[in-house]
Amino acid sequence: MVYQLIANATMVAHFAFLVFVVAGGFLAWRWPWMIWPHLILAGWGFSTIVFGFDCPLTHIEDWARREAGEQGLSRGFIDTYLTGVVYPERYTTLLQVLAGTAVLVSWAGFVIRRRRPDRDRVTAPS
Repeated sequence: MVYQLIANATMVAHFAFLVFVVAGGFLAWRWPWMIWPHLILAGWGFSTIVFGFDCPLTHIEDWARREAGEQGLSRGFIDTYLTGVVYPERYTTLLQVLAGTAVLVSWAGFVIRRRRPDRDRVTAPS
């Protein structure tokens, strides 16, 4: 039961991680301090795709599922839960490019918003 809970919590955390990697830069438009965790986690996500680094969340979920008596993850997280389930495998490269584009757009928007004068700030009358 405990291992099943660990596995499911890790799966949810992994989905949250993926959402943050793709969309977290847009949060930095509102909360500028968010750019730092986003840069780090987007860099990690990029490295798992480009350099084939293993994700520790995948290992934790696989371990917990095996300890719970279930079949572990025979493939990576995305291959298990998204590819062929949420979208057809033939769209993998397209979706990676779209995700990367969303990240770059969020970063560009962050830089543009930080460089322009803050016209949205309301100042108190003197």
